[in-house]
Amino acid sequence: MAVEDPVDLRAEQEDVRRRGSTWSALRPLVLRLHFYAGVFIAPFLVIAALSGMLYVFTPQLDEVVYDHELHVAAATEPARPLDEQIAAARAARPGDELMAVRPAPTATDTTQVIFEAPDLPASYRRTAFVDPYTADVRGVLETYGSGQALPIRAWVDNLHRGLHLGDAGRLYSELAASWMWVVALGGIALWIGRRRRNRRSLVLPEPRASGRRRLLSWHGATGLWISIGLLFLSATGLTWSQHAGGNVTELRSALSWETPVVSTELSGPARQGDVGYDRVLAAAHARDVTGAVEIVPPAGPGQAYGVQQTGRSWPSQQDAVAVDPASGAVVDVQRFADYPLAAKLARWGIDAHMGLLFGLPNQLVLVVLMGGLLTLIATGYRMWWSRPGSRAFGRPPERGAWRRVPGRVLAPIVVVVALVGYFLPMMGLSLLAFLLLDLLLGWRARRRAGIEEVAR
Repeated sequence: MAVEDPVDLRAEQEDVRRRGSTWSALRPLVLRLHFYAGVFIAPFLVIAALSGMLYVFTPQLDEVVYDHELHVAAATEPARPLDEQIAAARAARPGDELMAVRPAPTATDTTQVIFEAPDLPASYRRTAFVDPYTADVRGVLETYGSGQALPIRAWVDNLHRGLHLGDAGRLYSELAASWMWVVALGGIALWIGRRRRNRRSLVLPEPRASGRRRLLSWHGATGLWISIGLLFLSATGLTWSQHAGGNVTELRSALSWETPVVSTELSGPARQGDVGYDRVLAAAHARDVTGAVEIVPPAGPGQAYGVQQTGRSWPSQQDAVAVDPASGAVVDVQRFADYPLAAKLARWGIDAHMGLLFGLPNQLVLVVLMGGLLTLIATGYRMWWSRPGSRAFGRPPERGAWRRVPGRVLAPIVVVVALVGYFLPMMGLSLLAFLLLDLLLGWRARRRAGIEEVAR
């Protein structure tokens, strides 16, 4: 049997003692940050959670509300040529410019002919829904974004994204996404770092606890269970944000993590002629670009048609081809299997965030996550109000916690916070506002104490 070196044992004990003392000094600072961030960011998270829960089920709402535009009865006769369907849509919208076409992917779907319309806001299109068997236009709707969101989904999307307040409204969702991961990680550290009698109380609420201790057990256990989901929603939500999203895009570009796109540039002199949409679609099918696809016409001379799969569920269907309009030959192919891993993760992450990747199970998981987040917020506020303090609200964690943090720990924390604040501007600015407010409250408390001392 090997005998442990007493020197090594003492070194290990000293290391454990140092880590324990470091956390003891750091814990009040983490608690104060978790408290203030939770109190001030929670209202934004409530809005994001409720609107997100509504958004998750908009695909089902679309199917019911817009059934006439989206679906037709299956017919025994073959569908009309795609060019004929597009001509019918053009006749219905003579003043709009054709942008893209989504041929009916199944026998009971309509063909979507998408138009750019100068009278609509940015990212909005006007889409004509055409019966593929009769070439009759069954309706025209305003659609939004690359996902062709129908009016109900577009309305909920803009509510979730920016409260229908434009760029200024988007700051709310960016603020929520920027802080959610900080609050989640801080809560995990505080919960795991607590002293407890058994491991069961780490993952499950205490059944016999009462009062504030019962609230804390529900708050901590719930937070632990949904923490991974909250971190995921925060990371993927930031990709859509106004300021941090731009930094994410620049970072991906610097690391060559961008999503590849099929090249529609044609080499050599431009040739005359256009084989039409039917030949283009057939050429794409011949290269296994099938199912739900979007065909984008050439942007000008020397440009090819682009055909891109639009399937957002698992397994992802995002293959694309470019087709020469003069010959109908495929001139470039881009397969999803050849995407860099980072681009695949971005695609999967965004689709899972929207509840599209795994269908109904994905939607239900998001609803559970949002329900858990609302539970955290409710129990968090209740614990605040039950803290010893004034009648209306509880006493916040004491100030000056940072003074007890060792310099060797505090210095790298300050550097990391500065870098994160620069990368996530809304978090950096709001943290600066928290610090200024904290300094103001401290100055007022000292001034009041000084006045009372003089009065005595």
